[in-house]
Amino acid sequence: MLTIGDLSRETGVKVPTIRYYEQMGLLSHAGRSEGNQRRYSREERDRLAFIRHARDLGLTIDAIRELIDLSQHPERPCHDADRIAAEQLATVRRKIARLRKLEAELERITSHCHSDQISDCYVIRALANHDLCADEHD
Repeated sequence: MLTIGDLSRETGVKVPTIRYYEQMGLLSHAGRSEGNQRRYSREERDRLAFIRHARDLGLTIDAIRELIDLSQHPERPCHDADRIAAEQLATVRRKIARLRKLEAELERITSHCHSDQISDCYVIRALANHDLCADEHD
């Protein structure tokens, strides 16, 4: 059995986050020792590692909850898990496209700034006047 500190060290998940996952129902509430310390099993450590990896990939709490539920039924087809991963991939691709627009706009406004003084700084003018932007990027 692992203490919450051991669990934190082994998974890299902070103690308050472990408690949060318990509150959210992603982890079962830990059993307690005679000294009232939380105790976790290896299975709970593995689940926490699963949750952390899913969070690292940007999955939402609801998506993780659904994946945990799916993992409890190994005989079921995996199309729902595939759907969840595909939805996250689409979300990531939209974010990447938006970041590319932001990158292009920041590159454009920084390349236009050739002034030595703030009064003539193109970056300041562009940030103050959205009409100077090349594209919509918000």
